[in-house]
Amino acid sequence: MAAPYRLFGSELSPYSVKVRSYLRYKGVAHQWLARGPDTAAEFDAFAKLPLIPLLVTPDGRGLQDSTPLIEALDGDWPEPTIDPDEPVAKFVSALIEEYADEWVNKPMFHYRWSYDADARSAAARIVQGSMPALSPAEAERAADAIRARMVGRLALVGSSAATAPIIEASLQRLLAILERHLKSRPYLFGERPALGDFGLFAQLYECSTDPTPGALVEAAPAVSAWVARMLDPQVKGPFERWRDLEPTLRPLLDEEVTAVFLPWSRANAHAIQAGSATMTVDLPGGAFAQTPQRYHARSLAELGRKYAALQDKEQIHPALRAALGRLAIA
Repeated sequence: MAAPYRLFGSELSPYSVKVRSYLRYKGVAHQWLARGPDTAAEFDAFAKLPLIPLLVTPDGRGLQDSTPLIEALDGDWPEPTIDPDEPVAKFVSALIEEYADEWVNKPMFHYRWSYDADARSAAARIVQGSMPALSPAEAERAADAIRARMVGRLALVGSSAATAPIIEASLQRLLAILERHLKSRPYLFGERPALGDFGLFAQLYECSTDPTPGALVEAAPAVSAWVARMLDPQVKGPFERWRDLEPTLRPLLDEEVTAVFLPWSRANAHAIQAGSATMTVDLPGGAFAQTPQRYHARSLAELGRKYAALQDKEQIHPALRAALGRLAIA
């Protein structure tokens, strides 16, 4: 019998818990291993980059990068499907997953490392999970080092005193929209999770474990229940029709994806093309500036290929179609 998959990750890594949730949903036997000194040798043997998650397959492959990792596994484990039946819903699911990975990661990271209580909590939990054998004094020193390193990386996601109000307002809008949408269904697209659920859940799960954003998630009971459900998601029925989903899902597409994420994506892509060291874009709440994110330009191109292949573009409302078109991916 083939050895199970081995998933190296961290409870504080949204992309790790995203892949773990997917494996649980598919019923893929796997071992969850915290990345740390005890697992470093095996991790280094299979990882092309020093990043988690890393999934080691029974045939000896090392897979990284959560979205292509899931898409690769889906060919081997097609059921239960994570793709809504209708092409437009399937594309919107992929769009939400990209929004979660590349934009909702900002409030997750911002809250975790901008607020002292959150940073201390997160750093201590990282040490506990990856280096449990340290003495209390050693653990405290390790946590201090982790906190200093991660606080120093806030600028990489665009978190600053100037952008904090924009980032925090975005999370609050998202939670309010999801609370309305999830009151009448267990998952984003109906009675079973889609790709978009895995991406969005992972970021909000991390928020729920930190003191400051955790209080915001707790104040949204339907969202909290969905986050808990996504830790071990199950099929409860079919996907809903797009016409039934759109009334409460469209505010997410209008107020967050179209108004915030896609303008930021466009500015990020233009800055990379121009070779600029910084990018600035006007978003709801003010100007948002940061160092361009090169990986997002590549993942956005993949999303563009999915949009180009979509046969039912007319089912996407005009404002979103226009925003996608301005990205030159139509």
